[in-house]
Amino acid sequence: MEIDVLTEDDAWRALPKREALARSAVRAVFEALDRPEPPSELSIVFTGDAAVADLNRRWRAKAGPTNVLSFPAADTAGGGQEPGTLGDIVLAAGVVAAEADAQGKPLANHTAHLIVHGLLHLLGYDHAEDATAEAMERLEVRAMARLGLPDPYEVATAPGRNVRPELLDER
Repeated sequence: MEIDVLTEDDAWRALPKREALARSAVRAVFEALDRPEPPSELSIVFTGDAAVADLNRRWRAKAGPTNVLSFPAADTAGGGQEPGTLGDIVLAAGVVAAEADAQGKPLANHTAHLIVHGLLHLLGYDHAEDATAEAMERLEVRAMARLGLPDPYEVATAPGRNVRPELLDER
């Protein structure tokens, strides 16, 4: 899988190994699904709150920024995804950092979880209803475990627990 990682906001310097983290999180999703990565493209954009607020307003008719947005690739002829392109995952620096702080989680852990969450959306998973939300959350927990990270839905997390360095290869 070709993963394009773009950093548009300097606030993401707080997470220096974000590209390796993104690649590890993507790999963990496919391991959790027990299927190989498809021969496709994925973009992950680390940007600021203002950019995400603009996207959220334009594409979802919602005010303000959110932590992560997923945009599946649209087929220009209509009716599905472009062959070989999954879509884009866009993360808002300020929102993600504030949530990590409020939840007492390391920024890397929370960012990994949001990439996992966003990718599952691109793969067709949803949390609109209880049954689908439970299935999606189980996959998120499984992917996070593949990264050696705690369940992101647990209230109490181990302070200071972070991504294992061996998972941050530069593939």
